[in-house]
Amino acid sequence: MTTVNDLLDLLTLEKISENEFNGISKTVGSPNVFGGQVLAQAINAASRTITNNRVLHSMHSYFLEAGNLEIPITYNVSIVRDGGSFSVRRVTAHQGESTIFILSASFHKKEEGYNHQIEMPKSIKQPEELLSWTDMLHQFGEAIPPRTKGFMEIERPVEFKPVEVVNPFNKEDLPPFTNVWFKLKGDVSNLDLASKQQILTYISDYNILAAAMNRHASKAHWGNTQTASLDHSMWYFRDFDFDDWLLYSIESPNTSNARGFAKGNIFSRDGKLIASVAQEGLMRPKG
Repeated sequence: MTTVNDLLDLLTLEKISENEFNGISKTVGSPNVFGGQVLAQAINAASRTITNNRVLHSMHSYFLEAGNLEIPITYNVSIVRDGGSFSVRRVTAHQGESTIFILSASFHKKEEGYNHQIEMPKSIKQPEELLSWTDMLHQFGEAIPPRTKGFMEIERPVEFKPVEVVNPFNKEDLPPFTNVWFKLKGDVSNLDLASKQQILTYISDYNILAAAMNRHASKAHWGNTQTASLDHSMWYFRDFDFDDWLLYSIESPNTSNARGFAKGNIFSRDGKLIASVAQEGLMRPKG
């Protein structure tokens, strides 16, 4: 995948019946299905059962088993409730006889009300001052650890520019946060809100556990730690556009019991808070 159109093709599921959909998978450089793909495909399935113009405002999910890249994923949608203001859907994802993922999503009719938000981090370097993953690969490719290099070499429809660049050869613990700018590749001019939310959900599973890993960087790295998304929640606050860079600001309040917890906020470049994310992931030392 190289552009937003490729990503939309992946996220737009084949309709089997009114409440059943099929999807395929594309690798992002790991041996299993990328969690962000399953999240976004499940939201696509849920959204296509909404017929009253309500807008996704939150979702909560659990990853139950690793997904197989070679087997299609079937998404079954249960219509839990269509109330006066909110519609709730439950999505179950299957591969063969295995249930690999469950998600609940809530959609809200458009209403006016109070409005406030936190400010985005100050004194953050702008994207024009930073190197992208692609730039790093070209400039430092031979010095990058093989596993990380292989991950970075996968073509993606999203460009990432980390504000804080971690040197894997400096064995020192780092503050438990990370900030990453991201931008879609390709034409983003005609995206509707539902598609933008699905794409944002896909991207939200990138980078989030890095904040938890940073705190233990003197001994932990992606090569000696088994990692996997365990659960993922997201809240969608405001409409937005993908025509400029967006900032994913992430912090990790806790790691314990071979699990890391991280939460993040996604801002537009002009400081509008678009969404918030929370995830707990497996962080199991190997050996």
